[in-house]
Amino acid sequence: MTGVTVPGDPDASPGGPGMTSGGPGATSGGPDESVPDASATAPDTSPGRPAAAPRRRGRPSRTESAGTRDRILDAAREEFSERGYDKTSVRGIAKSAGVDSALVHHYFGTKEQVFEAAVEVAFAPVLKGREAVLDAPLEEVGERMTRMILGLWENPVTRAPLLAIVRSAVNNEIAAGVFRRLVAGQLLRRIAGRLDLPDAELRAELAAAQLVGIAMIRYVIKVEPLASADAEQIVERVAPVVQGHLTGR
Repeated sequence: MTGVTVPGDPDASPGGPGMTSGGPGATSGGPDESVPDASATAPDTSPGRPAAAPRRRGRPSRTESAGTRDRILDAAREEFSERGYDKTSVRGIAKSAGVDSALVHHYFGTKEQVFEAAVEVAFAPVLKGREAVLDAPLEEVGERMTRMILGLWENPVTRAPLLAIVRSAVNNEIAAGVFRRLVAGQLLRRIAGRLDLPDAELRAELAAAQLVGIAMIRYVIKVEPLASADAEQIVERVAPVVQGHLTGR
């Protein structure tokens, strides 16, 4: 048996206090015109103090669009991972990405749509690797599915966004619905389509539940000795169980 496959590597009003067009203190030029104190408006460039980068407002140019979108997705994955779905806000994602919140809405829409886009990006390695599972002989699907899912969790790059998905899906029904649509539509139904059995969808979901449960205990809750067990040992024990869910009596 070969090793575990690790797949490769989202209104301040103009002016403010004192910014009026008339009234006491307004000046119209001339020798007696008061000169504003430059220190009140100039950025602080004291030694050792880095200049704060202003948050970008408005839409970026066409050449910046792809990078801006990716930066928002990266920020979204971090926010959802650290805070969960409920405590994450579009404003918080925008602040983390260094853009105006209007840009988040422009590219993705609602918070649910931002989450779905972040899930799709995080789930991309699964979608890329699914063909290796779906094209395998039916008697090998259990092992290939096990290796693919565990490989994603073993890779620190793909593990972080998966943690964000699982934690959010456990605590929020909207996030759970997004996860269900993606997993069921992109993977489980296609696996079930290969099974010439009346309960094919149930079998595919039981196989997935087996792997999700292991991932929760090993990578999220980190229960020993499973958390420290060799990945290949887990594959050897779990793959036949997954295969049994798919094709067993």
